[in-house]
Amino acid sequence: MEPMKTKMNRMFCSSNKSSVGGEGGPSVGQWEIRPGGMLVQKRNSDVNQTSAPISTIRVRVKYGSSYHEIYISSQASFGELKKKLAGPTGLHPQDQKLIFKDKERDSKAFLDVARVKDGSKIVLVEDVVSKEKRCLETLRNAKVEKASKSLAEINLAVDKLQGQVTALEATACRGGKVAEVEVEKLIEMLMSKLIQLDGVVAEGDLKMQRRMQVKRVQKYIETLDMVKLQNAKSSAAEGRTRDRGQENSVNNKLKPVHKTMQQPLNQGNYTAQKPVFQRPLKHSENVVVTTKWETFD
Repeated sequence: MEPMKTKMNRMFCSSNKSSVGGEGGPSVGQWEIRPGGMLVQKRNSDVNQTSAPISTIRVRVKYGSSYHEIYISSQASFGELKKKLAGPTGLHPQDQKLIFKDKERDSKAFLDVARVKDGSKIVLVEDVVSKEKRCLETLRNAKVEKASKSLAEINLAVDKLQGQVTALEATACRGGKVAEVEVEKLIEMLMSKLIQLDGVVAEGDLKMQRRMQVKRVQKYIETLDMVKLQNAKSSAAEGRTRDRGQENSVNNKLKPVHKTMQQPLNQGNYTAQKPVFQRPLKHSENVVVTTKWETFD
C-alpha cells in the first residue's frame, strides 16, 4: 500500500497538471503538503504584502496655557508620547494624563488605533493622585535603602568587634588575666552599636535583620560581662593568696622573738644582763611600753 503523501502527490500531478504553472495559477514551488497529507498553497509573508513605510505625525499637546508640538511615529503608544512630553513639560510620565477626544487614554494604547492623525490636538493634565503615590513610593524606597545601608555598616563593625570578644573570652577561659580597661572599652563600643540599631527605622525583612543584630550584640555584651566577673574573681583570689603569704612571712619573723620572751628566768645557765637604759625623747610625753604586737590583716 502506497504512503499517503506519495499517493496525494501522484493524484495532484495527474489531475492538476494543466492548471499548475499555467496562466493565473500558482507554480509548483508555491504548494506544500501539510502533516495531515493535505496539499495547500504555501504561505509566504512576502507574497501579496506591501510594507508601507511608517509615517511620522505632528501632534499638538496643550498643557495649561502652552502648546507643545511633538513629532512621533503614527504607530507609537501614548506612553511613548508621555516620555517625549516629560522634557518640555517637566512632568514625570507617571504624573501625566493624556486626553484625546474627551477621553483619557491609557499609556498602552496606540495612536493609530485611537485615530490620532497629523495635526491632532491632545490635552495634557497633571495627575495629582499619581504624583502623590509616586512621591510616597520614592520616600519609602529611600528609607528602605537607607536602613539597608545602615544595617550593613553596623553588621560589618560588629563583625570586627566579634574577633576581639572571642579573643578575650579565650584568654579568660585559659585562666589568663584580661585587662579590665580593654573589656570596658569593648563593652562601650558594643553599646554604641545598640544605640545605632535603635535609631534604624526598618520594616519587613529589614526589621527582622535589625532584631537579629540586636540579639547578637547583646550576646557579646553578656559574654564580656562574664569575662569581667571571672577576671574579678581571679584578682580576688590572687589578693587573698598574697595576703596569706604576707601574714605567714610576718609570723615567721616574729616567732623567735616570742620564744626569747617566754624563756624562764630560773634556768641554770642564766646570766645577769645589764639593764638597757633608753634615752628619753625630747619634747615627748611619757612612753607606755606594752607587749602587744601589731597584727596585719
